Amino acid sequence: MSRCKILSNKFSRYGILFVVSAPSGAGKTTLCDALRQTPDFVYSVSCTTRPPRSGEVDGEDYRFLSRDDFLARVKAGEFLEHAKVHEHYYGTLRQPLIDNLKKGVDVLIDIDTQGAAGIRNCGDPFVRDALTDVFIMPPNLEELRRRLTKRRTETAQQIEARLKTAAREMKHWRDYRYTIISKSMEEDLQKFRQIMGAERILSRRLILQ
Repeated sequence: MSRCKILSNKFSRYGILFVVSAPSGAGKTTLCDALRQTPDFVYSVSCTTRPPRSGEVDGEDYRFLSRDDFLARVKAGEFLEHAKVHEHYYGTLRQPLIDNLKKGVDVLIDIDTQGAAGIRNCGDPFVRDALTDVFIMPPNLEELRRRLTKRRTETAQQIEARLKTAAREMKHWRDYRYTIISKSMEEDLQKFRQIMGAERILSRRLILQ
């Protein structure tokens, strides 16, 4: 292709699938809430069979499904990934996510390490190419303990259980393309936006039309 031909065409790209994981209390929810206030992404709402908690809105926080409906969708192959956690099922619907990515719309998903591994290892090469996974790492477990205690939403026993889970999840940080060592929400947001900027101009993501 001649240089003149390249200059006369336009560049576009498919959407990027930004997957964010972190231990409870590391700042993931605060970060994602801040990102959701902008038009940069479509937020992927996960499905679950657990009952809604106080203040949760169906279709915004989760899509709340019956167990039978969820399992029927599993059988029909509608989930990109799904898992059973604490007696309840969670999953990410495949088609809405792919539809947005093919339209060039970036998608943000907040998911645990098990779900992220399911997406990372999925059989769809289009999804794997779109993936940019980010792990939010607390500086250490003591800082995480301080943050959990400051929330005043859990008992001491529940905090210890969360710290035990966090220690297990933190071992997976090397599985992610990026790791943000969490400091303030403002710094975490700035670092995430730097990742966004870099990913959006990767040569391999550009399509010459």
